Amino acid sequence: MSGQDGATEPPLDTLTLSVIQAALQQACDEMDLAFSRAAFSPVIAEANDRSDGIYAADDGALIAQGNQGLPVFVGVMQYSTRTVIEMIRDGRCQPPEEGDIYIVNDPYLGGTHLMDVRFVMPVYRAGKIFCWLSNTGHWPDIGGAVPGGFSASATAVEQEGLRLPPVKLFKGGRLDPEIHAIICSNIRVADQRIGDIKAQAAALVVGRERLLEILDRYGDDTVSAAIRELRSRAAAQMRAEIARIPDGTYRSRAYVDSDGVVDEPLTIALAVEKKGDTLTFDFSGSSRPCAGPMNSVLATTMSSVYLAVRHIFPDVPINAGAFEPLVVRRPEGTFLDARYPRPVSGCAAEVSQRIAEAVFAALVQALPEKVTAAPAGSSGNFALGGHDPARGRDYVMYQISGGGYGGDFYHDRLANGGSPPRLSQSPPLPVTGQALSVLYRHYALREGSGGAGKHRGGFGLAYEVELLRGEARASFVMDHGRFGPQGVLGGRDGAVNEVIVFRDGEAHIPPHLSKEQDIPLKAGDSVRVGTPGGGGYGDPRERDPELVRRDVELGYYTPEQARDLFGVAL
Repeated sequence: MSGQDGATEPPLDTLTLSVIQAALQQACDEMDLAFSRAAFSPVIAEANDRSDGIYAADDGALIAQGNQGLPVFVGVMQYSTRTVIEMIRDGRCQPPEEGDIYIVNDPYLGGTHLMDVRFVMPVYRAGKIFCWLSNTGHWPDIGGAVPGGFSASATAVEQEGLRLPPVKLFKGGRLDPEIHAIICSNIRVADQRIGDIKAQAAALVVGRERLLEILDRYGDDTVSAAIRELRSRAAAQMRAEIARIPDGTYRSRAYVDSDGVVDEPLTIALAVEKKGDTLTFDFSGSSRPCAGPMNSVLATTMSSVYLAVRHIFPDVPINAGAFEPLVVRRPEGTFLDARYPRPVSGCAAEVSQRIAEAVFAALVQALPEKVTAAPAGSSGNFALGGHDPARGRDYVMYQISGGGYGGDFYHDRLANGGSPPRLSQSPPLPVTGQALSVLYRHYALREGSGGAGKHRGGFGLAYEVELLRGEARASFVMDHGRFGPQGVLGGRDGAVNEVIVFRDGEAHIPPHLSKEQDIPLKAGDSVRVGTPGGGGYGDPRERDPELVRRDVELGYYTPEQARDLFGVAL
């Protein structure tokens, strides 16, 4: 290969390849850190509901992504960056100049739901685009019918909020005041968004600086060669992992409680065909597009498959090469291939997790030592929008919750962990309490919620939050309220999600169990949530009796549950 001066460079050695790989990863990690540290909203600054990555100049293929970024964005940002590139090429989008940053949140252009707002920036080298940097941040509000954007009964995407095609929010490094004004005119608590906007842009600038340092140190051709080699090796490593799976077709089903409008379950029917060193995923037997917001756009569906396989084979590096042996047939005519104007607010937070659950349930048949039972599988999206009379200002609270992980061949699993497609976490309670007019009356592990098994599932979370003053409206887009996370190989399902709203002392359970919007609350009213536990792995009667006794001593299960679930008399 030739260097910038035309000289021939020596072959890329393993040490240099490893150093460049680590440097690219570090640049992404630093973008993540800069984004969270500078962001205004707790959902980004504390819950880390964001991600940053580096993408190829010609097709947007993933080069590297931060370790602390949300896994569901791994494939999604690849597709959204590719869409921006394609729209620039065919003239539907203004061509870039140095210092420009595009903003886009259109779900149908390689996205998720409207609240996940993506920034895309070209990095120039010698007058040409060397690569693209992109990041995604979950904005706590994007307009629409309800505060927070999670409209449980939306029947069209316009009801969910402001939809932006790729437009230049920053031009030559300067914020475009007209685009910014349009955004602020369509969202709640608009004065607070400038902090998130500047933080999101600053993270990309940090990434550009670090990337240019890498290029200056090693040379453009050497870094480009390393990127090609890393992609090739990731593809080879993934193919080697897949080749160990016995050839055949593995089938599974997972269920979404309802779409929030029609109170009927939605089915995800998956057939995974393993042939040679390739896995083909076919969702064609799944339910048709739904009326409510539980449709999934294609980019989210594909990314959900990628992240599930990534959990099964965690040693394979994250880049576009790892996706090459994974063929996802487009599930046309199903709710997993949403087209405009289908509402999609539940796709990234909920449907993505049902897709991953279906992948786990299928492949555990072939890889029982590598695949877990189903995790909690709900992000517990709870949005509260209101007015705080003591502070004289409006607010939007966005609460996400953890749940239990599914048991596996070797271990019991984590309690109250972030959902695998997201890995984001709840903002610290003192931060929420100080910023908003709410009080957490209860916050603890949800005892008894882990699915029984030889290795039990982790436990969910139980919390209750009370409105202290003023008035507010509560909305929920959660799931697993009808069907608990699946146990495998004889394990029991984890406990279902539970939501109860107390108004004037009267208990109200949403008709769709964990989906409803615009519930009016006043001071003294509260919301109680119990998140799902993970599914159990293996026959509960094979569990070590000493482990059952320990669980009872710790209060995880009652003596009656020990007897009924595990056959252990205490």
